[in-house]
Amino acid sequence: MQIFDSLATMRSQIAGWRRDGHKIAFVPTMGNLHEGHASLFEQARTYGNKVVASIYVNPMQFGLNEDWSKYPRTLDADRQVLQAKQVDALFLPDDKIMYPHGIDVQTFVEVPRLSNILCGASRPGHFRGVATIVNKLFNLVQPDVAVFGEKDYQQLMVIRQMVNDLFVPIEIVGAETVRAADGLALSSRNGYLTAEERAQAPVIYQTLRWCADELRRGARDYPALEQQARSRISSGGLRPDYFSIRRHSDLLEPASEEKRFVVLAAAYLGKARLIDNIQVLD
Repeated sequence: MQIFDSLATMRSQIAGWRRDGHKIAFVPTMGNLHEGHASLFEQARTYGNKVVASIYVNPMQFGLNEDWSKYPRTLDADRQVLQAKQVDALFLPDDKIMYPHGIDVQTFVEVPRLSNILCGASRPGHFRGVATIVNKLFNLVQPDVAVFGEKDYQQLMVIRQMVNDLFVPIEIVGAETVRAADGLALSSRNGYLTAEERAQAPVIYQTLRWCADELRRGARDYPALEQQARSRISSGGLRPDYFSIRRHSDLLEPASEEKRFVVLAAAYLGKARLIDNIQVLD
C-alpha cells in the first residue's frame, strides 16, 4: 500500500493508473477503522481495480462542544486494516492541504433542505462541513466511484444531491450497514460506550425493526409510531434525539399512501451519540 501525504505525489500516481486504464474507487474516512469500514473497502474493490482510502478528521463538520479533539486517531491500527483489505493507496492530508487559508475564510458547499433536518437540526453546520470536505476530496483524488456507508443515510443523501446538483462525474455507491451480532450498527463512536452502555445500545436497532414491521403491516399513523418508538428507546436507558419516518427517495415526510420508507434514529448514551436507520422497501 502506498501512503501519500503529498498532493502532487498522489495525483501523479493516480494519473499513472489512469493512463494504464485503471478505474479508481475511493473511500473517504476519518480513521479509527472497524469492520464496517472494511466492508466499504471490499465494496470499492468490486467497482474499481485501484482502491484509494483517505483519513482526515475534518474539524469543519464538528460543532461547538463536540468531540473533534477527542476523536480517536489510530493510524497504526488503521494501516493494518487497510493492508489486510489490499487497499492500494492511503491519502493522509493535513490541515495545510485541506484548509490552506483557515476554516474561517473557506469557500463552502451547502446542500439546502437535506442539511437542516434530522441530524442537521441537532448539529447545525455539520453537513456543510461534510459536503465541503467531500467535495474537496473528490477534487483532490478525482475518483470514478466513491463508496459511503448507509448507516449515515442522511449523509449519503446529502452527498448524492451535491454530486447531482454540481454535475460531479463520480458514481456514488451506498454500502449496507454492518452490524454486531446483537444488531448494533458498527461505529467508531461505539468505543465511547461502557460495558453497561454497550448492553443497552441495541435497543435502537430493535426499535427500528419494530417500527419497520408496523409499516409493513400497514400502519400509517406516523406521529404515533414515532412517539411509541421514542418511548421504547427511553425505556431502554437512552435519551432520544429524534426518531423519524421519512420517504426513502428524498427524506421528505411521507404521505399516507407511501410504500417505501427509511426510518431514522439518533440517541445519546453516555458520551456517545448513536445513529442508525432501517429501510422499508416492500
